[in-house]
Amino acid sequence: MHVLYEDAGKLKAETIFSEADTSLQVESASGKRSKIKRNNVLFTFEQPTPERLLPEAEALAGTLEPDFLWEVAPQEEFEAAALAEDYFGHAPSAIEKTALILALSAAPAYFHRRGRGTYRPAPPDILKAALAAIEKKRLQAVQQQEWTDAMVAGRLPDELKAVASTFLDTPDKNSLEWKAFDAAVQQAGLSPEKLLLSLGVWPSALSMMRQRFLATHFPKGTEWPAVQVADWGHDLPQAEIEAYSVDDSSTIEIDDALSVSTPAPDAIRVGIHIAVPALAITRGSEFDQMARSRMSTVYMPGDKIPMLPRELIAAFSLDEGQWRPALSLYVTGRLSTGEILDTETRLERISVTRNLRHDRLSDQITADALADPQAELPYGHWLRPLWQFAQQLGSVRDKARGKPENNDRVEYSFELDGPPDDPESIIQLIPRQRNAPLERLVAEYMILTNTQWGALLSRHGVPGIYRSQQMGRTRMSTQALPHESIAVPQYIWSTSPLRRYVDLINQGQILAAAEHGVSARLVAPFKPKDADLYALIGAFDSQYTLWGEFQSAMERYWCVRWLQQQGLKEVQAHVLRDNLVRLACAPLVTRINGLPVFDRGQALILDILGYDELGLDIDCRLREAV
Repeated sequence: MHVLYEDAGKLKAETIFSEADTSLQVESASGKRSKIKRNNVLFTFEQPTPERLLPEAEALAGTLEPDFLWEVAPQEEFEAAALAEDYFGHAPSAIEKTALILALSAAPAYFHRRGRGTYRPAPPDILKAALAAIEKKRLQAVQQQEWTDAMVAGRLPDELKAVASTFLDTPDKNSLEWKAFDAAVQQAGLSPEKLLLSLGVWPSALSMMRQRFLATHFPKGTEWPAVQVADWGHDLPQAEIEAYSVDDSSTIEIDDALSVSTPAPDAIRVGIHIAVPALAITRGSEFDQMARSRMSTVYMPGDKIPMLPRELIAAFSLDEGQWRPALSLYVTGRLSTGEILDTETRLERISVTRNLRHDRLSDQITADALADPQAELPYGHWLRPLWQFAQQLGSVRDKARGKPENNDRVEYSFELDGPPDDPESIIQLIPRQRNAPLERLVAEYMILTNTQWGALLSRHGVPGIYRSQQMGRTRMSTQALPHESIAVPQYIWSTSPLRRYVDLINQGQILAAAEHGVSARLVAPFKPKDADLYALIGAFDSQYTLWGEFQSAMERYWCVRWLQQQGLKEVQAHVLRDNLVRLACAPLVTRINGLPVFDRGQALILDILGYDELGLDIDCRLREAV
């Protein structure tokens, strides 16, 4: 005797081996025995064999029309075996009963299952709605397949054009459009990005990367609405100084300027003057919310997204010939040794004599010209004492570090001749030595300022956001801890308040410390142990990292474009480690598959085999070691 029973929603036919009151032991064709509950049994049968029952029943079930079965079935609950006898007109065989059970189970819109082998026909109105839903689903499947086929063939359906740009970052995975696209990705064997580019959703990889970034982080656009500005700091005392700033030609946010005097032999008084937007951007104000929402200016080759509204930048930027409020640090020191004798922090107004530019002066301002009093040197009366003292300050830090600072790496400026969103724009990579005199001079005085103002906050118990480095790990915190690579006892970011929110926060704290001294901790915008200050550190670090990653991606893209525009077929590179190399002609690091083991710094000649603008990389192979 054989039995047909249900197991986990599936029908099974096997031979009965033994029986008990509530269970049976059955044996499969392979000889495997199992125990089943009697409640799961549909019926027993003698013919045919279990191996033939289900295949033959499935074939018969395929000939049974569910709509005809619904018409002939009783309108109340019924047994499948009883309907089988009425339908076939005789006592049904095991195959016929099984076929009817399979047909009823396969038509849930027509028949609702009520128990083991028991069904109830769907009421007419419910059946009509169910059949309409089935037809709708069928038509959707047809439409989805048509869209998929079109994309695989290289054509973007009109219905998908409005939403295709959302498929990478904000897809509605329940929509037909997404399901069609996902199927096309699988069938085409391409990445989603490559398929969308091939379909013309974006005109280029550059456009795709920019628009994805902007849509995600600046959905309302990058321009701030116009804001009203006031004459902040108009009543501050005017400083009678000769100050100059040094920046790139593309810089519109002039944060800092320097002045210098030599009041006595072997003495120098340096003024580091920082733009002071904290006068207008107070904690919790509308301007503060704007700055906090971006945390930093976003940089990319040929373009930038300012942290602050342009009207606010213009009101505080230290533009030449304009009186602007400034937070000034005056440092008196010994010119021959770099010893700091005195410091003073003062809020005042200054007028910068000239905004100097790195790219226009670097060739003229050399270490040799600075060292020779007789050499022709633009702005020599200002540069030479600043350079002499900066060298002494650097020597003091080198002594504290125990070794000279490694600043000989070449960095690059990116200049675009054309729109920043056009891949056909001509890119220029302009090399800059980090240890070039102008670079070192400005960097040294910014380090000095950030160190001294960090000490000022610590001295008066005013909290600030510090950057420390210990055991090779750099982090931000509210503790005045050493920064080992810079070799200073404490270090904050405070010299770029027009471009970084942390500098702006610290500037408000420094203003309070400079004005109120020991009582500043009671009146500063952020009091000790202010929870919001801790939250700001995490929020800034996360967003600043995100902006930096986008800038790096854009720079890699333009490096790849530069190599193509130059028509280079071979390049020189130097080994960093393992198969990782850095090109000698561009700031691009890449991997060379199968590269033999070389010492760090080994020069190589590479053949360029191809470019991947989407993957931001180049395909190279080793030609020879130099």
